[in-house]
Amino acid sequence: MPLLFLFSRLSRKRRPWRWEEERQGAEGVGEVETDRVKGGLVLQNVVIGERGYCLVGEKVEGGDRDENFEIDGTLDKSLDWISGMKNIRLKDIPSFIRVTTLDDIMFDFLGSEARNCLRSSSIIINTFQDLDGEALDSLRATNPNIYTIGPLDLLGRHFPKKEKGFMSVGSSLWKNDSNCLTWLDKWEPNSVVYVNYGSITVMTSHHLKEFAWGLANSKLPFLWITRPDVVKGESVALPQDFFDEIKDRGYITSWCIQDQVLSHPSVGVFLTHCGWNSTLESISSGVPMICWPFFAEQQTNARYLCRNWGIGMEINHDVKREEITKLVTEMMKGEKGMEIRQKSLEWKNKAIRATDVGGSSYNNFHKLIKDIFHKAI
Repeated sequence: MPLLFLFSRLSRKRRPWRWEEERQGAEGVGEVETDRVKGGLVLQNVVIGERGYCLVGEKVEGGDRDENFEIDGTLDKSLDWISGMKNIRLKDIPSFIRVTTLDDIMFDFLGSEARNCLRSSSIIINTFQDLDGEALDSLRATNPNIYTIGPLDLLGRHFPKKEKGFMSVGSSLWKNDSNCLTWLDKWEPNSVVYVNYGSITVMTSHHLKEFAWGLANSKLPFLWITRPDVVKGESVALPQDFFDEIKDRGYITSWCIQDQVLSHPSVGVFLTHCGWNSTLESISSGVPMICWPFFAEQQTNARYLCRNWGIGMEINHDVKREEITKLVTEMMKGEKGMEIRQKSLEWKNKAIRATDVGGSSYNNFHKLIKDIFHKAI
């Protein structure tokens, strides 16, 4: 879900927090903390409540630091101390902050970033009100100046595409394969499984083979984006009998233009790592998700997709081919899958309404531009 990573009312020293004191020197909207997805983790993909960082710290300092917490059932316990996030479990919190020491580098960095956000006069988040209303309301109790302007891919339809300054700029190191779109054209609507675990996620060779045979055994057509470096430290060749099995119904390539793939009518489900960009693009296209979260905020996104928004199913981290086949088949052909696909279309319509003229995200974007212009003059 949209995220202000560990938005805290309290500083690391736990002195009383005062809004007016924290925003001294941050009077201009030009000093907004923005979503630096490529440069660092600031406002990306999860709302971890307004006091999450400090409360985690208090628990660690108070002795709640069992080294066995990942295997003793602690991860499945619900957390009732993060405002705006009902039914969240410890296992759904980013691994960066599931720590047993306050000296953890990433934990300390995120706490610092949370305090930097508190000093901003305004915060911009790529989400929309209907999707994350409860968490956003919690954040607004701390900083009322929050602009939700997402999904940005839908909001962008109002911009003149060829006008200088609005051209899309890709950041992929891999060449896009446009031929996969032509391949998709030959399939019936909602019949193809799309698989892409992003630009960072890596897996073991065993997991790669389990995914491969799970897809093959489903007997469904699939488009699989698999980077050359997707396996940790090695290049793995799939066996010839796999390629014989998927002949004429499997398309494997290294990269694609994802928003075009997800909006293609033949795509029926998305196997994803649940990064926030992928999550929003899938919601915008009305495509349900099968979730295999890896790190960062992805576990939180998966929890919301499957539990709160009702548009996903989650794969066990130690993936098995039988599970892949079962989930893909259920999502594409089963009764539960039909319910999830219908719910996905409902969320797509909500996202479109939010970015339509007069919608919440559309209005927030125009308000943001006006506020920036007003401060500039």
